[in-house]
Amino acid sequence: MNKRRVGLGYTALGDALIMLGLRYDREEGREVASKISRVLRDSAYWASVEIAEEKGSFPLFDAEKYLDSGFAKRLPEDLREAIKIHGIRNSHLISIAPTGTISLAFADNGSNGLEPAFSWYYNRVKRMADGENLVYRVEDHAFREYRKSLGIAEDDDKAVEELVKNLPSAFVSALEISAQDHVRMMAAIQPYVDSALSKTVNVPADYAFADFKNLYLQAWEAGLKGLATYRPNMVTGSVLSTVESQSQDLDMTDPDRRIRLDKTPEPALASLRWPSRPETPAGNPAITYTVNHPTNPFAVFVGHLENGSKQPFEVWCNGAEAPRGIGALAKTLSTDMRSFDRKWLEMKLEALSRTSGDGFSMAFPPEGVATSVPSSTAALAKLLQYRCNQLGAFDDIEQAQSPMVDALFSLKEPKSGTDGTMSWTVDVKNPATGDDFVLFMKELAMPDGRNRPYSVWIAGKYPEAFDGLCKSISIDMRIVDPAWVAKKLRSLAKFKEAQEDFLAREPGSEKQQNQPSTIAYVAKLIIHRYNQLGILDENGYPSEDMGLMNAEAPTGAATAGGVRVMPGKECPECKNHTYIRKDGCDFCTSCGHVGSCG
Repeated sequence: MNKRRVGLGYTALGDALIMLGLRYDREEGREVASKISRVLRDSAYWASVEIAEEKGSFPLFDAEKYLDSGFAKRLPEDLREAIKIHGIRNSHLISIAPTGTISLAFADNGSNGLEPAFSWYYNRVKRMADGENLVYRVEDHAFREYRKSLGIAEDDDKAVEELVKNLPSAFVSALEISAQDHVRMMAAIQPYVDSALSKTVNVPADYAFADFKNLYLQAWEAGLKGLATYRPNMVTGSVLSTVESQSQDLDMTDPDRRIRLDKTPEPALASLRWPSRPETPAGNPAITYTVNHPTNPFAVFVGHLENGSKQPFEVWCNGAEAPRGIGALAKTLSTDMRSFDRKWLEMKLEALSRTSGDGFSMAFPPEGVATSVPSSTAALAKLLQYRCNQLGAFDDIEQAQSPMVDALFSLKEPKSGTDGTMSWTVDVKNPATGDDFVLFMKELAMPDGRNRPYSVWIAGKYPEAFDGLCKSISIDMRIVDPAWVAKKLRSLAKFKEAQEDFLAREPGSEKQQNQPSTIAYVAKLIIHRYNQLGILDENGYPSEDMGLMNAEAPTGAATAGGVRVMPGKECPECKNHTYIRKDGCDFCTSCGHVGSCG
């Protein structure tokens, strides 16, 4: 009673943001959450001052000491003056509680406290008096109201599943939000809460220790009072579990089993683009950032075009001690930037910003605030995110079309069960650099019966930035048209780094050949595997044209029969890789040669 602490708070913040059309994991959502928390704080503190004026302050109140505290210093000046004159009834007033039972029992299962919804409908486990577990289905309040507004019945499972697949973008659940964005929301609210926040940061079962370490460091740097992470495991399971749809399966009768996809997306023809680097004879603006990595500092250059609006179109890294592999990653990201698909770029950068490694602290723009990043890859991604936001590239992104994302045959990497799935592995050793690792590619079975790589990883001795490059290429692999990843691989197969060249067997041959770098050799090996599967030819061009990629012809490039130059197989006449299938015939878009028909 000497302090008269109370804990006012709120619940259903996540659902409130959904109903306002705001995403929980975006800055706009955090701004509204911050405003709500500020209004709660100010209202509660003014009420406590009014009660103190009538009944007196809490017994231990000392105006000078109280107003000199860190939290009180952030109060509005008129409120501080009122406390100085009248005192305050309660030492602490705000605490955002879990409200799990309250929300379930009295708020129509609105999202708990400041949490986003766990899932739109899920199984909840209740332990009964006899020790048995009762499992029952629960729907989120915002989802239920939206479903009812569309006239969809709760027991219409097919319609409900289809609805979940096509929800407005504001419907983002706890399991879809990155751990970093969970922490960012806490950081937006904590300045207005004098006690603590109850918040669970959901992380996947395979969350790496380095990521855990960096997450807690990020929370400490943000001034949070505490952080609770939750990672499910096979031993204890989880209190809540989503109702999963079986979109992929394993053929358990086949010892050489692979994950099998039942269907793939069907994007519009010529919907994907990869413009070549534009000619800029007068130059183009670019901005430079310095990454003060403790052992491998480097500079990041982000260039943009000014065509009515500022469009970031390339990034590159430089520095005598720059991490090996970071330049190759920047090269592939430049291709992503020139797709001019903003959602695709945002998704790619968000994934890379979570790449773990040897974390460090860097001065982040614009104020140079010390910020913890989990790796050099993450530093590059975060700087590129910052610059793209600064240029307005991600403004109104929720309404933007995304042919690239629509062309992914799997938004997230498909996961196998405990019986595993097949992969292709090869040893890589570069005596010039000391690289010595195993490259492996996981494969799945497509609906047409073909096997298709969908993920590439390495294990052994290699530079940290290679992890970021593998993650980026893995996402590219899941574009349904292999022409996209093929373009990236052909570019990387020529990638040179100083004093990295070495002799190695040319993939698919006994011939020894000088390889320009470890990365170039890895790219050749991946192309070779695609060639073995009949997806790419030996030069890294698609064996069949799907008609999705709309490659911009180089300036002054010849056209044949009014058809723009398009990538394809090697033409037997002109030897250009522009031989496609057109109107039932083999046709070269460079020279116009017509081959077999039918």
